Amino acid sequence: MDTLLDAIKEENDIKKIEEKEYPRLAKEIRQFLLEHISKSGGHLASNLGVVELTMALHAVLRFPQDKLIFDVGHQAYTHKILTGRKEEFDTLRKLNGLSGFPKKDESPCDCFETGHSSTSISAALGFAQARDRKGTKETVVAVIGDGALSGGMAFEALNNAARLKSNLIIVLNDNNMSISKNVGGMSHYLNSIRTGPFYEEFKGGVERTLLNIPKVGEPLAHMIKRSKDAVKQFFVPGMFFEEMGLKYVGPIDGHNIDELIETLNKVKKLNRPVLLHVITKKGKGYKKAEKYPAHFHGVDSFDLSSGKSFKKKTTTYTEVFSKTLIEEAKTKEDIVAVSAAMPLGTGLSAFEKEFPNRFYDVGIAEEHAVTFAAGMAASGLKPVVAIYSSFLQRAYDQILHDVCIQNLPVVFAIDRSGLVGADGKTHQGIFDVSFLSHIPNMTIMAPMNGKELSKMLKYALSYEGPIAIKYPRGTRGTEYEDKVSEIEYGKGIYLEKGEEIALICVGHMLEEGKKVYEELKKKGRSVTLVNPRFIKPLDMTLIDELMKSHSLICTIEEGISQGGYGQMVGNYLMKQKWYHSFLPIAIEDEFVPQGTIAQLRQQLGIDAKAITEKILNELQRNGD
Repeated sequence: MDTLLDAIKEENDIKKIEEKEYPRLAKEIRQFLLEHISKSGGHLASNLGVVELTMALHAVLRFPQDKLIFDVGHQAYTHKILTGRKEEFDTLRKLNGLSGFPKKDESPCDCFETGHSSTSISAALGFAQARDRKGTKETVVAVIGDGALSGGMAFEALNNAARLKSNLIIVLNDNNMSISKNVGGMSHYLNSIRTGPFYEEFKGGVERTLLNIPKVGEPLAHMIKRSKDAVKQFFVPGMFFEEMGLKYVGPIDGHNIDELIETLNKVKKLNRPVLLHVITKKGKGYKKAEKYPAHFHGVDSFDLSSGKSFKKKTTTYTEVFSKTLIEEAKTKEDIVAVSAAMPLGTGLSAFEKEFPNRFYDVGIAEEHAVTFAAGMAASGLKPVVAIYSSFLQRAYDQILHDVCIQNLPVVFAIDRSGLVGADGKTHQGIFDVSFLSHIPNMTIMAPMNGKELSKMLKYALSYEGPIAIKYPRGTRGTEYEDKVSEIEYGKGIYLEKGEEIALICVGHMLEEGKKVYEELKKKGRSVTLVNPRFIKPLDMTLIDELMKSHSLICTIEEGISQGGYGQMVGNYLMKQKWYHSFLPIAIEDEFVPQGTIAQLRQQLGIDAKAITEKILNELQRNGD
């Protein structure tokens, strides 16, 4: 049996389907998403929540002439389906496959690549200004969630948008969620609009009520109708946006396609920036995702009937961090924890349950999170800021200016450091060493396994200065647990001792380093295996020892080469006038696409096989 979805071959095909069939098409799209995401993994709840909204936008806009920018972008799956990429969904988030985010080289309908939050209004405003300068007529739409609207960049863009003298549509997709439940003043404000019973009663029934009043009712009703701003001026919904210079429309039902299409067609005609407030339900159409939207935000493959993941349960680095932090906080009352809208992902939700008065979720506001922590540190507390590596980039200035210049004791727990896999270019945590290591007063550590992470966190909580611990996504390492000793500032440890080749493996790249060690040993080579523990400061004493007894030093890290650990070691070796072989293994100057960690390491030449080959080639080149 043919489905309506079969008729969608390319962009704008939705216009060939009768509008009365749109509810049926929405059901087919949801079923398609559930069947494919349950197999491939991906962002489920957010995509289920915007099916009708995306359909309405496609029914009203014409692609690729018109421009649609999704904030964050992980909710763009329906957009991809409606622009002719349905047949590629079996490759979703796989190596060389369909991206989980908008991607310009996939389709001209993806006009702007997004992966981080709160950027869409700024980008859309840029498109609108460019349109006006060129004299073209395309419609520009930004779709931003209420969680993303809590980000400071979104407020900066709203402030600037008021200067625009032409149409720009900002669709506020309000589902009361970012990844976890929203917090803060904007969430409270939107909730008052969304749920305020008096407003809803007035909006729905004022005209009917007035018409029932003898003699004066009908003229009064017509008078209010004629005064388009009267209701807003007296009853306040959306006035925050109106005062910023935007036309506020809504809130409307984000699952009512007819109302969405009718409203979008109207706001397209307004010659000014408009904020259209749309209420949606995250996880719509799948009861388990509706009930647990945070859990079903980003999922591995799972069983549709039970909702249970097929992935085998293991202890992760994140869980080790969470457990250790809670243990330490039981005896150290100055410890507080800060999250930027990611308590579940960073493991801080468990800390919140144990110490609700010592946990702070500031929303999607990484810059604020860091300076907020700096203020607490300056007042004698011990703040731990847990943020994903790729999101910590957003707070670079605050780390430098507000924490490190003042040498404040803030602990940065950098989760998802290194390759993260299927989320691709915008989420790979490969830049943290490069943007932190050149900041004075900053100390950086990387654990080789879960046990060492626990030791490092305990050490960091007693350290009097800025200190960062970077650790990867996924299962905690267990190699060389018997070699985990107490942390000594700036000192690495030997794991194996040899005399010819020295392998210095940063953090979890010991996974590959140990394989290299074993392969080289099989080939009769004498190999030293080192865990530096500290990326900054360099353990110069240890490096001096390696220089005296080895002819080749190889650093292995899962980060960008420029500004990385290998470059720091190389600079030191050059200053010491060491002229033997040095081989830094790192990611070269490129952004890394999606794929499994194993696939990406192989592609980047940083897996054990490639590293072994590079070492043997270097030895052969030098006649060793």
